[in-house]
Amino acid sequence: MAELVTRLLYENNIKSKREDVLSAMIPLLKLLSLTMIGLLLARFELIPRATFKLLSKLVFALFLPCLIFIHLGQSITLKNFSQWWLIPVNVLISTAVGCLLGYLVVIICRPPPEFNRFTIVMTGFGNTGNLPLAIVGSICHTRDNPFGLDCQRKGVAYVSFAQWVSVILVYTFVYHMMEPPLEYYEIVEEGNEIEQEQQDAVSAPLLVEAEWPGIEEKETEHSKRPFIARVFGSISSLSSLPEFDPKDGRITRGDSPMSIRCFATPRVVRKMKVVAEQTPIQHILQPPTVASLLAMVIGIVPHLKSIMFGDDAPLSVATDSLEIVAAAMIPAVMLVLGGMLAEGPNDSCLGIRTTLGIIIARLLVLPLIGIGIVVLADKLNIVVQGDKMYLFVLALQYTTPSAILLGAIASLRGYAIKEASAVLFWQHICALISLSVYIVVDHSKTVKTMGKFTLEERLKRNVLKLMSSYKCHLIATIHSVA
Repeated sequence: MAELVTRLLYENNIKSKREDVLSAMIPLLKLLSLTMIGLLLARFELIPRATFKLLSKLVFALFLPCLIFIHLGQSITLKNFSQWWLIPVNVLISTAVGCLLGYLVVIICRPPPEFNRFTIVMTGFGNTGNLPLAIVGSICHTRDNPFGLDCQRKGVAYVSFAQWVSVILVYTFVYHMMEPPLEYYEIVEEGNEIEQEQQDAVSAPLLVEAEWPGIEEKETEHSKRPFIARVFGSISSLSSLPEFDPKDGRITRGDSPMSIRCFATPRVVRKMKVVAEQTPIQHILQPPTVASLLAMVIGIVPHLKSIMFGDDAPLSVATDSLEIVAAAMIPAVMLVLGGMLAEGPNDSCLGIRTTLGIIIARLLVLPLIGIGIVVLADKLNIVVQGDKMYLFVLALQYTTPSAILLGAIASLRGYAIKEASAVLFWQHICALISLSVYIVVDHSKTVKTMGKFTLEERLKRNVLKLMSSYKCHLIATIHSVA
């Protein structure tokens, strides 16, 4: 009898570990299935490319804002607003560490000089929006998820809380880092610019509008020019320093009226002001950002929250309708991603060594550093205690591939469009493996560190399984003896 019980316990333990690994893999397999559907639809042209662009616009303008508003508005309060401060800060930390790794990739892999800043940005700026939301939604859709009943609501709220930081980074740091190199242009005396080595006209890939529809409407007269390089290029010269006029784009010399004003204002300050005026910070008010800000305001004010959310809320019909619309966000995002991957990688001048360097730094080295940072934050008690979803989202910000939005910025600036397409393609292919490993490891860790009540429930389930197995074995033995 003792040997039988020991054998059954051993078999049950092996089966339980196998179930844990399988339950961790199922969410990504679901997302992979949706992506494959989009890939097949695009590859065999069952759905035209224009339809995928229309679908991406629906995600950007409708599905994603509804998802953010519903879950963030229900979750956030004045108390946890102050407790969630590490989520947006963690985006800044992950970007800073990623850019440092990108700089190391530049030193080690030595890409062509015109792609140095591109390499740093592609390594540093990860996907903190659509892909994490899809991963969280898929995990929480699993019946035996380790994050509890509020998995979907909390997970989406945590990811959405960092949206505004990511958008500000895109329209400031990333926008200027992705400007065309000055070597691509020749400046003549009259101030006119002749493009020397600009790439041939390339039909914009789907990734250009995958996360930023209508990007062509955001283009300005300085979008495809080396703006900062022209403004600060001659800063070391104390005499006859060229001045840049943001009104007509002309460069003037020290005998111009503009140069006279430099006695009143330091020249560096004036140049910084010119750059600030040309930074498209006004575009941060996109539908997802507006939805985040609106959800924060309503969630923090109890009276407004009681009107919008809850079974007895006067506007519960409206919020329920928005929740139904929000359910289409995850499948739509993965279908668009599949359509993007179906286009395949474009020819790239970046080089295989640099492409591999970006992938290794972004998908292998950065996640290891990120897990260490999250563990340290947990040890310092600066995270929400006992909330495993909070830790999962923090670590997830280090493990995702580069943001698809970088392809849109590349198109807007007219810089490294083909290279961005190639790097994003190979990163998302390799991310299928890296994200699977990360989620399995994190899932196993979460299961081991669950609270007492959850462990008791799991122990009870294992005991019931053991009793059921023993009962079946006993019945089979009695039948064989009879």
